Amino acid sequence: MGGSAMSQASSQHGPIGDVTCVAAETFCVSGHSGQIRRGSEQGVYIRDTRVLNHLVVELDDAEPLVLGGHTVGGNSARFTACRATRPRDQPDPTLLLDRRRVVSESLRESLRLRNFGVDGLSLSVVVEVDCDFAYIFDVKHGEVPRQARCEELEGALRFVRGEQSTTVRADRQPEDIDERRGRLRWHVDLAPAESWSLVLDIGFCDTQGVVWPTHGWADGSQEPAGPTASWDLVLRCSEADVADVAQQSVADLASLLVSDPDAPQDHFLAAGSPWYLTLFGRDSLWAAMMALPLGLDVPRGTLRALARRQGRTRDAETEEAPGKIIHEVRHGGFTERSDLPPLYYGTMDATPLFVTVLHEAWRWGLDRDEVERLLPAAEAALDWLVTDADPDGDGFLEYRMSGTRGLVNQGWKDSRDGVQFADGRLAEPPIALCEVQGYAYEAACRGADLLEHFGRPGGDRWCSWAADLRERFRAAFWVPHPDGDYPAVALDGAKQRVDSIASNMGHLPGTGILDPDECALVARRLVHRDMASGWGLRTLTSSSPRFNPLSYHGGSVWPHDTAIAVSNLATAGHDEEATMLLRDLLAAAGHFQLRLPELFAGEQRRRGLEPLPYPAACRPQAWAAGSTLLLLRTALGVQPDLPHGRLVLRPLWPPPFGHLAIEDVPLGTGRLGMRVDADRGVTITQAPEGVDVVVEGDCPMATS
Repeated sequence: MGGSAMSQASSQHGPIGDVTCVAAETFCVSGHSGQIRRGSEQGVYIRDTRVLNHLVVELDDAEPLVLGGHTVGGNSARFTACRATRPRDQPDPTLLLDRRRVVSESLRESLRLRNFGVDGLSLSVVVEVDCDFAYIFDVKHGEVPRQARCEELEGALRFVRGEQSTTVRADRQPEDIDERRGRLRWHVDLAPAESWSLVLDIGFCDTQGVVWPTHGWADGSQEPAGPTASWDLVLRCSEADVADVAQQSVADLASLLVSDPDAPQDHFLAAGSPWYLTLFGRDSLWAAMMALPLGLDVPRGTLRALARRQGRTRDAETEEAPGKIIHEVRHGGFTERSDLPPLYYGTMDATPLFVTVLHEAWRWGLDRDEVERLLPAAEAALDWLVTDADPDGDGFLEYRMSGTRGLVNQGWKDSRDGVQFADGRLAEPPIALCEVQGYAYEAACRGADLLEHFGRPGGDRWCSWAADLRERFRAAFWVPHPDGDYPAVALDGAKQRVDSIASNMGHLPGTGILDPDECALVARRLVHRDMASGWGLRTLTSSSPRFNPLSYHGGSVWPHDTAIAVSNLATAGHDEEATMLLRDLLAAAGHFQLRLPELFAGEQRRRGLEPLPYPAACRPQAWAAGSTLLLLRTALGVQPDLPHGRLVLRPLWPPPFGHLAIEDVPLGTGRLGMRVDADRGVTITQAPEGVDVVVEGDCPMATS
């Protein structure tokens, strides 16, 4: 991801949690039991601060027997447990605990006990809580501060450190409060068939005195605070799991929706929970583009938020430069301890992607006036391609870290070993990544189209520059090989080809920088067994001496990486290879509770084995969730061009599924509905007025 400071670190305690609930900048992680325990990375976090690190429920001073736990949508979860049976003549559990969790700007925990026995029950219910106000990356590194001071406050518990505080309050007055141990106790008598409930509200006050929740739970609502999504997309598929994965992905994207603090009307997708619940240039742009079938609110808000923070000056420490799009934004009182500056610009791909996303949003119907307001930012981004992005003037975009805190590698594979030669040597900067050249080519072409359409100068200049870049790339990047030539991952500081076989090449076909024969070589290389794991595309060939299926960028599978390759291969007309990778990745989702993680192990798929999780992967993660939408959009072949009055449909054929249909996809002021059947082809059920629908490729139009 823009993994930034934590991109190569592994978790200190294994997986952070089995169940994650997210609502914008607040998230909660726990095990399947629902219990949150000290000594782990679990807890409730708001804006990179852990505001609760222990929440354990006991029945009669013992933890209940766990029956199961799972997320419900994006911001809520349900956990079920029972009290272990005691009488030998009563083998069946009779006391059931149902625990519902909803994350908003606070945490609401609802407990319900039900007695299914024929006898009455008498028991105690204890809730034990604690708080350490730890910075999220201190937790990640295992550097956790002491617990906060606990005090009783009007029948509640409050944890305090400096000006920060967390308050735990129940809707029933506890019969006993032990502030020393952070324990609340109730006595419960339950007749047969009777139930008892308890609601805990946990709120937080930060160092500036801002209290969360800001508007509370007075109406009893369980909706997340902050921006809410009203997405009406309807998807149907002959394979039920595919529709379920899409539904979970949409819920995850909704949970990651964040308002720009500088302009709350603008919304973007935070990169991922738990480590990256913030604005990331590259990640947020890719996620916005993947989410286009849900409407234009997210792409519009993302572009505005990034334009607002676009580079204006040159700063070696933050790596800011005029026209450059920011990499990462961090908030809170701990940013001086981060591995990166709070506003950090060390990314090579966000800037050309900004232009591409603006152009794509325009093609999907973004208002003309809105596009025109963003054009100065796009022009500044284009100028960066040929100035600060190319310090030695060789015509390629390249990077070298300039600050004391920053990223050694500044593409999406930003770990220290993310760019390596075939023999395992690490590339030395300045480094020119292959996919960044592809992004730059596409940005120049799309930027030229925007400038020409809006009557602004410079279009011819960027068309010419793109054509020259294409020829330079062809001469400098291709690696000869007996099994077929392929593009190098990068050029290093000595202009040598970094010749490892890696997934970076999968980002090239859709950009236009390759000709059809070159696209065919890439397609064949990507589906080779050493790259295609059976669950998705490996980041690095399994034949590399550095290959590790659990390496962050050296052998793992990233859903967004595979989905981008699928989309690009389909655009280039390689339907067979695209379909193979598409089906592999969707099959993997079924082993992750329908929620694709940020990444997972790149082990070879074999009968009876499941894909292995990566210990510290984000779940949910924006471009992983968006990958599902990109895969399905690719299967349907939806390619709008509303400014020119066209809607091109080029479905994969033969189709990956017997039947796939969508309804109510926003396109400009209209809606799109369509289906693809293996036996009938394409049927259009909705289309914007005044738009010509064109079906390309081998898929036929259905006949009545």
